Amino acid sequence: MPGRKCLAHGLVASVLAGLLLCNPCFAGKARKPKNTPATEATTATKLTPEQIEKTKPTKAGTLEDNLRLLNQWVQQSDLVNRLYTAAYKVLAAKLDATFMDVANDTDVQAICRDNGIVHFGGPMLGSVTPDGARVWVRTVRPAKVEVRVTVDGAEKTFGPVESTPESDLSAVVPVTGLKPGQRYPYRVFVDGKPIPVPDHAAITPCPRTDAPGKVRIAFGSCYHRWGIGNMRQAEMIRRREPAALLLLGDIAVQDRNNHVGLHRADYLQRDFQPAWRDLTAAVPVFATWDDHDYFDNDLFGIPKGFTREDQIRIWEVFRWAWNNPSYGFGDERRGVFLRTRIGPCDVIMVDGRFFREGRKGSYLGDDQMKWLETQLLDCKGPFIILSNGTMWSDYVSDGKDSWGRWDPEGRERLFSLMEKNRVAGVLMISGDRHGARGFQIPRPSGFNFYEFEAGSLGGRSGPPVTIPGAPQLYGIADTYAFGEFTIDATVADPTVEFRLIGEDGTIIYETKLTRSQLTPRG
Repeated sequence: MPGRKCLAHGLVASVLAGLLLCNPCFAGKARKPKNTPATEATTATKLTPEQIEKTKPTKAGTLEDNLRLLNQWVQQSDLVNRLYTAAYKVLAAKLDATFMDVANDTDVQAICRDNGIVHFGGPMLGSVTPDGARVWVRTVRPAKVEVRVTVDGAEKTFGPVESTPESDLSAVVPVTGLKPGQRYPYRVFVDGKPIPVPDHAAITPCPRTDAPGKVRIAFGSCYHRWGIGNMRQAEMIRRREPAALLLLGDIAVQDRNNHVGLHRADYLQRDFQPAWRDLTAAVPVFATWDDHDYFDNDLFGIPKGFTREDQIRIWEVFRWAWNNPSYGFGDERRGVFLRTRIGPCDVIMVDGRFFREGRKGSYLGDDQMKWLETQLLDCKGPFIILSNGTMWSDYVSDGKDSWGRWDPEGRERLFSLMEKNRVAGVLMISGDRHGARGFQIPRPSGFNFYEFEAGSLGGRSGPPVTIPGAPQLYGIADTYAFGEFTIDATVADPTVEFRLIGEDGTIIYETKLTRSQLTPRG
């Protein structure tokens, strides 16, 4: 991909050097391509056969595979490749290898010392609120991390927060006291030394949650290891200035089962990608997992041959690799579901992996199901984004690995609860099935739920994009694209505009709905 490499290289060369030297049948109006709703849009950017071959997934998980992925979008420097090689060897050597093992490795120590490298990843924003956000950094050894934010022309310091062996050498610094909607540049210091951050790095608190407002939220899934370095897509997301990016799983780790050392090696590959650093230094991320970044394809709970201890270790790696406001229950039950509020929109992200058992009716587990019902009835905003790692509907792959296969009664319980209680404005988002597809989910009452799937962050092909007889809105594959909601709660009947956007900014599909259209009849 010479053209893409040149583009990415030109945009990020200085940041890269700095890091490693200091370190359809549908309601509402919609504009669609002229072809049928579920066919591939000819206006979208497609992968050529050569690009598909180059970016095809590697399952072996070897050092060679990860180095190829690391250099897929931009040719990394010799220093980057040497450091990643040294760290990978440490993490691959033991099933339970940690970043502290990397910190203690003599080869890694020498490379970092000789080149002034003090951090491995970040800054990554998350947990955005109307008065601030949190800043995540992973250091090369235990250290103190500070964030200095420009407020009214002067710098204000937050922290320090220590990165420790117990936190997998990550530090999450809360930044508070800011004003919603304003942009605040920031710098990050590790043990008093500034680390490079992109020129555009800034914290922008989300709109107030207690007043009508407008907000834009991006989302998607299935980055996998081979799409996360796509600078063109990352730049497009960032330039549209969403208040947050919701990632629904299959993000960075690929089929590592209980080898948590290799889980960490995949997260390190994520953090070495210039596209990822540039994006997450300015756009707060909320993340849940799906099968590939849990154990392996279609796995859940404690898979056969693995243990509770394996499950807990994977959860710990995930917890310290992200910047969520919370992780599941916050106690020994764990999980990675969450609820937050982003401006006038409630966001609920569920975990369909950790608690599921090998029986029907166990998709979320009893406790998470009760939690979800409570949250749905408690939401106060005009819209609720409700995410699921796999699809809510059964149209794709006959519902493979989703609600319809594992817990149709539980799904009906949720749908009935929302209809009976007239829970309004629910926007269901999903992933897992490579590509992007949207559907209505018709109910016996005549009401329709809407599902927006955008499993296209990795540009991969998947199941057929056209589902005969389904109430389908759109369908694409082999195309890099992300989903986006633009919500306006300042009007009498609040509106939401959905767009599926290609990496080049092409609007592949869009539709506009009102809260009244998304309110069950009771």
